[in-house]
Amino acid sequence: MKWGIVFSSTTCPDPERAAALGEIAEEVGFESLWAPEHVVIPVEYVPRYEASPTGRLDRLGSRGGIPDPIVWFAYVAARTSRIRFGTGVVILPEHNPVSYAKSCATLATLSAGRFMLGVGVGWCPEEYEALGVPWPNRGKRIDECIEAMRTIWREPQPSYDGEYVRFPAIESDPKPPGGAVPIVIGGNSMAAASRAGRTGDGYFPAIFPTEKVWEDLPPLLAQVRASAAEAGRDPASIEITSGGVRTAEDARWFADQGVHRLTIAVRSRTIEDMREELKRFADEVIEPTRDL
Repeated sequence: MKWGIVFSSTTCPDPERAAALGEIAEEVGFESLWAPEHVVIPVEYVPRYEASPTGRLDRLGSRGGIPDPIVWFAYVAARTSRIRFGTGVVILPEHNPVSYAKSCATLATLSAGRFMLGVGVGWCPEEYEALGVPWPNRGKRIDECIEAMRTIWREPQPSYDGEYVRFPAIESDPKPPGGAVPIVIGGNSMAAASRAGRTGDGYFPAIFPTEKVWEDLPPLLAQVRASAAEAGRDPASIEITSGGVRTAEDARWFADQGVHRLTIAVRSRTIEDMREELKRFADEVIEPTRDL
């Protein structure tokens, strides 16, 4: 079992703690850091955020905002050498896929292939509106964005002619290591699970750590595997990430479901407390679950 840390950038938005989190996590044995994205948070919006009892993002941005994950990862990557980085998640339809492909390829290159692009469609139409991006058909647009970005990373002179994404033959360098950035599909809907099966390198349903994870995760994973098989893909090739537990005993259930990576959030606020928390978690949980 691999272990990651979610909400890394919002927990440690300042340079001193950001660097410390990366260095400590890498030292004690965490495999990855995950960071969310909201380009903007509208002042007025219908509260639909599932991780908050109020449905609002108040807690997520209360400790220093929501840093751009690409920039935050680039800074922490320069202070580390092994730990990986994943967006959890970028709201991909809000971005121009041609320019965003360049940002991702650059980060993947500078981090020596340690970057994973987690993507989703989001839940806030007011955020789309603030960015001048249409809310309808976002599912079809994210599919084209994924396909177009992979084409840019892979081909010397890529072009794309879709319904929502179009560009003539271009040159876009650097290419990421191996000509690809792993794409992790986020979302706890059946549509997201189906997309992960059809096209994802990984799936992170981001079911928040309540008792619902035990009920909701198995049918979502079944949908991922069915969708992969229907698309002629090997279901076992899709890396599964989840969260919701902090003990070695509970981690065994997730391993039995086929989960490859579990995630936790850091509770400490000072660097010394964070060091103690993560070291204790590594000793009590990471080490006993290495062979799951």
